[in-house]
Amino acid sequence: MKIPALDLRKQIAPLRGELDSAIKEVIDQASFILGEYVERFEQHVCEYCRVKYALGVSNGTDALSLSLLALGIKSGDGVICPAFTYYATAGAPASIGAVPVFADIDQDTYNISVESMEKILAKKNKVKVKAVIPVHLYGQCADMDGIMQLAAKYKLKVVEDAAQAFGAEFQGKKAGTIGDCGGVSFYPGKNLGAFGDAGAILTNNKTLAEKLLIWRNQGNENKYYHSVLGRNNRLDAIQAVVLDVKLRYLDEWNRKRQEVARYYNEKLAGLALKTPFVPGYTTHIYHQYTLRTSKSNKKFMDYLQGKGIDSRVFYPVPLHLQKCFKYLGYKRGDFPEAEKAAKQAFTLPIYPDLTREEQDYIIQSVREGVY
Repeated sequence: MKIPALDLRKQIAPLRGELDSAIKEVIDQASFILGEYVERFEQHVCEYCRVKYALGVSNGTDALSLSLLALGIKSGDGVICPAFTYYATAGAPASIGAVPVFADIDQDTYNISVESMEKILAKKNKVKVKAVIPVHLYGQCADMDGIMQLAAKYKLKVVEDAAQAFGAEFQGKKAGTIGDCGGVSFYPGKNLGAFGDAGAILTNNKTLAEKLLIWRNQGNENKYYHSVLGRNNRLDAIQAVVLDVKLRYLDEWNRKRQEVARYYNEKLAGLALKTPFVPGYTTHIYHQYTLRTSKSNKKFMDYLQGKGIDSRVFYPVPLHLQKCFKYLGYKRGDFPEAEKAAKQAFTLPIYPDLTREEQDYIIQSVREGVY
């Protein structure tokens, strides 16, 4: 049996008529960048997330960097990021000249450790820390109460990285709507994915939203009149209508992911593996279902792949040990929880169209691998 990490063809097939019709309308109207289709999608995102403003942008990475710029983060300013996450979380601030300041993660949730953050903020740093990017990794929210308390104490801007958690909730609030703003990725493999790169910024701050509208569109207040040095971070209309169609199904897809996760948890209980831990303050939409072994995750992943199961490691190298961030001066041992997670965590396929037969095959293969 061959089981991919994600099968988008299964997701798309029943929606094909709706998607084709939506794309055809954009083509017929020849309205391809921003415009009414993007505005309609933005309004639906506002309604879904219960947030005042949603701005469609080019991708999730640009959502983070543009947010930082609009919040006044400048070259040389420090931005706290977890050491265990995708490159873009730290790459976004670095791309605008800001300095990533890494923090360790919580060993149970894999999200940024509030304790590690506090240690960083309490000591004298080489750079002045002005912001934090908490990541809602794998589909569940970080401890936003603790993070917001530290942000208030140290006067930090908060840009949530909700790239993997669009639809998850922290104490009843949607991921990305708690801090100053939230960056969302609609990369095709996300729970809500476009047919290419796409993203959004969520905020309840009117002044910030007005600024972002100008900054994402070349600094235009009116065409050919540029009030600021803006960027080309616009969302195109075809991606907007694709996402608009898919948004109608997102809650049902996330519910099915949760059902698969519950089944995994039940059938894998008692093994020498750590199943996902979900704190009471957050829901989990299982962008990834992550297990943890005390042995080598690579060996277990290779074993599963040998059984035809597309297991993966997210992420094999913590950010502080990546070659591109060598200039920051971090070394092995600086963030032990991030380093352990990189060596021990691995994923199982989890998506709404995964059949019970496939789930049982995965479970049996894992159980055989443990023994």
